[in-house]
Amino acid sequence: MLEREELVTLEDDEFRLLRELIRDFSGIYFDDNSRGLLERRLNGRLRAHHIRNFRDYYRFLLYDRNREVELLDIMDILTVNETYFFREKNQLKAFTEEILPQLKKKNSQRRRLRILSAGCSSGEEPYTIAMLVKESGLFWNWDIEIVGSDINRRVLQMARHGVYRKKSFRCTDEYFLRKYFEIQDDQSYRIKDDLRSLVHFGHLNLLNSMKVGFLGNMDVIFCRNVLIYFDTPSRKKVAESFYRLLNAGGYLLLGHAESLINISSDFTLKHLKHDLVYVKPEVKED
Repeated sequence: MLEREELVTLEDDEFRLLRELIRDFSGIYFDDNSRGLLERRLNGRLRAHHIRNFRDYYRFLLYDRNREVELLDIMDILTVNETYFFREKNQLKAFTEEILPQLKKKNSQRRRLRILSAGCSSGEEPYTIAMLVKESGLFWNWDIEIVGSDINRRVLQMARHGVYRKKSFRCTDEYFLRKYFEIQDDQSYRIKDDLRSLVHFGHLNLLNSMKVGFLGNMDVIFCRNVLIYFDTPSRKKVAESFYRLLNAGGYLLLGHAESLINISSDFTLKHLKHDLVYVKPEVKED
C-alpha cells in the first residue's frame, strides 16, 4: 500500500498512454507540458485503488469493470472550471440585442425557446442566459428551457445548488444581484427559485454523440472556452453533433479564442453588431 505522502512518478511512455486514453474518452488533450499536472492530480487515484504505478493504473482504466466510473472521477479532477456571471459581455450583448429578437420572430408560432450551455461548469453561464432572456421581455408565456451540461459531476452539483460566492460576480451589476439572488450571508448569494425553474442541468460527455442527440433540438448553443482543450478530431466530432442538434437558423456561440476554421464548413459565420457568431443555414426550398 502506498504511503500518503509518496508521489509516484509518471514516466513518459505512461503519460502518452494515459493522455491518449483520456482524449479518446473525453476529447480533452494534454500536451507534453501537462505531464507534471497529470502526475500530481492522478496520484490520489492510485492511492484510492492501492495501485503502485501508472502502468497498472492504465491497465485498470482499460479493463476493470468500473473503468467508466473511474474515468468520470478523473474528469472531476482534471477539468478546468473557472467561470463567472456575465462573462464575455460583447457576445452577451449580441445575444440580447440581435439573437433573441430574431428568435422571437422565428419561433412566434410554436412559442418555444431552447438553449444549451455546453461545458457550463458551476452554472454561472446558464443562469446568466436565463437572466438575459427574462430581462428581454420578449418571451412572456413561452415554453423556455435552458440546459446546462458538463462532464464534471462535482461542478454540476454546485450548479444545481445555485449558491455563489463574491468571486462569481466580478462582472455583475448590482441590479441583477438584487433582482435574481437571495443573500445567504456576507459572502454568498442564492439564485431565486423563479430563475432556477428555467434552467436544468445534466451530465454530458460531448464526445458521446448519441447522448448529445437525446437533448433534442436547440435554438442556441453556447460552448465557450471548451473546445480549446480538445484535439482537432474531437472538435470536428463535437461540431457535427452541434450541427445536428441546432434548428435551422440556430446559433452557435464559441469563446473569443475559438473558431471553426479547419473544423467545420457546415456553419455560416455571421457578423453581428457586437460579435461574430456561427449559424446553421436555413433549409433552402427547391
